[in-house]
Amino acid sequence: MKSTPARTLIAVLAAALALSACATATPYHAASPTDPAHSDGYRELRVEPERWRVAFAGNSLTSRETVETYLLYRAAELTLQNGYDWFQAVERDTEEHVTLVVRGPIGAWGPGWEPHWRYAYGVRGGWQAWDRHGVEPVFDVRRITAYEAVAEVVMRRGARPADDLRTFDARAVKASLEDRIIRPEGPAR
Repeated sequence: MKSTPARTLIAVLAAALALSACATATPYHAASPTDPAHSDGYRELRVEPERWRVAFAGNSLTSRETVETYLLYRAAELTLQNGYDWFQAVERDTEEHVTLVVRGPIGAWGPGWEPHWRYAYGVRGGWQAWDRHGVEPVFDVRRITAYEAVAEVVMRRGARPADDLRTFDARAVKASLEDRIIRPEGPAR
């Protein structure tokens, strides 16, 4: 199928719109349970009556520190919502999700461009891509990193043990992190 200027323009505008939607870090909000395009945000799963698995996933513009802060905030918020006073982070981890995006060949786009592969000998030997005019294309490779913090927390009532560094007073955590929480603008999704 031949590409028309109108189709090309529509594709470019759609790509620009998709990129502009991700132009900010992930705000503090619930992840969509049904829409994979909006899987960033917090989610939780009740494992036992007092044990929860809590996670916060950010996009590529959300720092590791922000993702971990939002996870702690959500654990504190969830603890208070369920009538508990403190929680213990039994297990906690931050996962790094890396995607390599290859764009190209730069400068080789145009009508009739077709990649050809051939084996080259010499200093740069090996299989290489060439266009049909014998020009070696240049590829742009970008590394995109997004973080997801995950914790298993146990919630309790009463005074928290002062000697256990894995325990957190939910009210104190919520109060100290509140000014660092960026919420989405407009109606919640």
